[in-house]
Parts: sequence; structure tokens; C-alpha cells
Amino acid sequence: MTSWDERIDEVWADASGEEVGDDTIARIDALAAERGSDDARAEFERAGARDSAGRPAEAVELYRRALDLGLDDEHRPQCVIQLASSLRNLGEFDEALAVITAEEELSSDGPYREAVATVHALILASAGRPATGLSVALLALVPHLPRYHRSMTAYAHEIADLDT
Repeated sequence: MTSWDERIDEVWADASGEEVGDDTIARIDALAAERGSDDARAEFERAGARDSAGRPAEAVELYRRALDLGLDDEHRPQCVIQLASSLRNLGEFDEALAVITAEEELSSDGPYREAVATVHALILASAGRPATGLSVALLALVPHLPRYHRSMTAYAHEIADLDT
């Protein structure tokens, strides 16, 4: 028998490379129903389907519910990243920044730190602070450079000042 996670992964694999629509949402909702409306992971998957279908307002409500219900260490940061991104898409920049900067502190050494920084940079750019966004992105890249850490860090901080 195929596990619930494998069936969720199958839906997402089927949807890759194409526009997500009502069919994908219905498939995810059917799988989520197996776990009930009080299951954080099910609500997270429902949110992701709506987010991928271009329905960020619906997704935000479900992401918040999933977080309130309590997600595991793998899915919680994903949910926060996706929530912040959806808030950005809705033009809720202050709230998106609050969500993503809180996650930045929580996951400073976690596996999603670069994804957090990327969304942070996008939010800043969308909020009219593109130089600060570029600075955040550059600072996320610095640890991966073979050299030039000190100078690139200084340049990134210098660029951030262009928005002030």
C-alpha cells in the first residue's frame, strides 16, 4: 500500500511543469480529508495547492491554520516561507517581512536558511527596497563563495544603504 506522503508527492509530481488548477486542488483536498481538518500537514498541503493555483488569499488562511495546529520540523519552515511569499503576493509587505524575519532568526543554521533569505530579498524588492533585498541575497551567498567573504560582506552592507 502506498503511504499518504507518497500519494501527496505523486500529486505534486503530476502537477510539475504545468499550471496548477482545480484538479490538483481537488486531489490534494481528497487526500487531506483522509487526515481530517485538524491535521497540520493536511492543511499545509491544502494551502500549497491553492498557493500554486494562484489563490494566495485562500492559501494564507490555511498556512496560518497549519502553523497553529503545529507542523513538524521539516514542514514548519516550508509553511512559513510559503506564507511569507503569499503575503508578498497580496501586497502585505509589513506582515510578510515580520513573518520571514522571525523565521530567519529561528532557522539561521537550518536547511531552509537560503530559501528564507531568498523570500526575504523578494519581499524587500517588492516593498520598494530593492537595494536592501539585493543585500540580503548577497549576504546569503557569501558563505558559499570560495574567497572574498570580508569584501563581499562589506559591499552587501554598503548596497543596503542605497535604499535609505
